Amino acid sequence: MALTKKTRFSRRVPDHVTDEIVNVLTGKEEHLPFNDLFELVFERLKARNAVSGGEEMLRLRAWEKLQNLETRGMIEKKEKMYKGLASLPKAHSDQAEK
Repeated sequence: MALTKKTRFSRRVPDHVTDEIVNVLTGKEEHLPFNDLFELVFERLKARNAVSGGEEMLRLRAWEKLQNLETRGMIEKKEKMYKGLASLPKAHSDQAEK
């Protein structure tokens, strides 16, 4: 019986972009257009000094995170506008650790 040895190191760090998307959309009743949502997320990340890679790279990452959250059923997308659903707070990294 052969034992498999893990040679990779995997470290799960908090995802600041997803956390800020969750923080912005939680409790909002209206749908936000992507550009407005991104501006809010970008400002919050700058305040936390958690911006790296430039604004355009961050815009692409935020877009990807939104699409993943929509696929998981945590965000409602209507045309190009987004609204958080009741299950959205589960995507926050504080909830993932529990």
